[in-house]
Amino acid sequence: MTMANRPQVVVLGAGFGGLTAARALASAPVDITLIDRHNYHLFQPLLYQVATATLSPADIAVPIRSTFRDQKNAKVLLGDVAGIDRTARSVELKDGRHVPYDYLVVATGARHAYFGHDEWEPFAPGLKYIEDATEIRRRILLAFEKAETEDDESARRDLLTFVIVGGGPTGVEMAGSIVELARKTLVRDFRHIDPSSARVLLIEAGPRLLPAFPESLSEFARASLARMGVEVRLGQAVTRCAADGVDMGADRIGARTIIWAAGVEASPAAKWLGVAGDRAGRVPVGERLTPAGEPRIFVVGDTAAAAWTDGRFVPGIAPAAKQMGDYAARAILADIRGKTIQPFRYRHQGNLATIGRKSAIIDFGRLRMKGFLAWCLWGAAHIYFLIGFRNRFIVMTQWLWAYVTMRQGVRLITGSTKLP
Repeated sequence: MTMANRPQVVVLGAGFGGLTAARALASAPVDITLIDRHNYHLFQPLLYQVATATLSPADIAVPIRSTFRDQKNAKVLLGDVAGIDRTARSVELKDGRHVPYDYLVVATGARHAYFGHDEWEPFAPGLKYIEDATEIRRRILLAFEKAETEDDESARRDLLTFVIVGGGPTGVEMAGSIVELARKTLVRDFRHIDPSSARVLLIEAGPRLLPAFPESLSEFARASLARMGVEVRLGQAVTRCAADGVDMGADRIGARTIIWAAGVEASPAAKWLGVAGDRAGRVPVGERLTPAGEPRIFVVGDTAAAAWTDGRFVPGIAPAAKQMGDYAARAILADIRGKTIQPFRYRHQGNLATIGRKSAIIDFGRLRMKGFLAWCLWGAAHIYFLIGFRNRFIVMTQWLWAYVTMRQGVRLITGSTKLP
């Protein structure tokens, strides 16, 4: 093919799925346009460590342009998607630009969902972006600072109460990190308060934590958090979030810091494509990761509702997004060559979650692990998925420092010094 008639591949989103698809086409006879509203690729699984002052944002993010510096068939556009014209095969951006495509890969991810209560968001931020992590870090650290100067005992108690809503991996990891921050890192930094007296509550509406894990590992996580000092509330749904705390029916908990980890919803990709999304807003796709009637549009990662097994969908985790992105790239290349490939088959590589500084749980199917060795493997897996040698080296150094000294190194309060 000549440069004039090379197929135009547009990739929306520079998460794991989009990045994998674009890089897998590096040697293909196509021109790639990667569009994202941020100029960086973010390693979301470690966002909670930014929120709890262990890592800085730069440790888990890498500029997109530097990633594609040497990939001659790829260019990067900073922009917000406003819609997709399927008839004209064009992506419309909010600034009025139109980007034509021959093949489209939609990998725009997901954000936190409040189950119809979006008014709770100002009081209970979720954790999906760097801005979320730095805002949560601000609120956590500021709560201790305000408590240091607060004379009213009731107000001080509310300041030192931290509520995490949602018992999935993010909620479990946040709860463990906050209690360690309070009881190990900050315990000697204040004069008028005892940070170790902080109350950390993890609230889950379901019957157990980490429902994607086997029940034995879920119970291990619950018992481990309880030993650390986290109050775990199971089978209790939050009915109100406000500046003064949360309600669970008639039960009220006074708290000035609330963190939302209870649910996610997909990006507006279904609306852009003019199709009906599922309950989480994801785009239903077939066995080739394409919406009905659109063989040249691929939807991957958290944005896709792709069937897996036993009536379940492919989970919204990094390895799944990478597999889907790689499949989309191979399917595009096969179509250009007039061939087809086998339908997508997700290969589950296991679930991992950490519980504090020295313990984790791992489910590899037949192999299940818990405790310190599982924590070591959890750390190795996360280091492996980080992009760039610099990021891997810095994160390992920061973890080693925090492990040996029991101190977080990024305790910075940025932005306003007012709590909601």
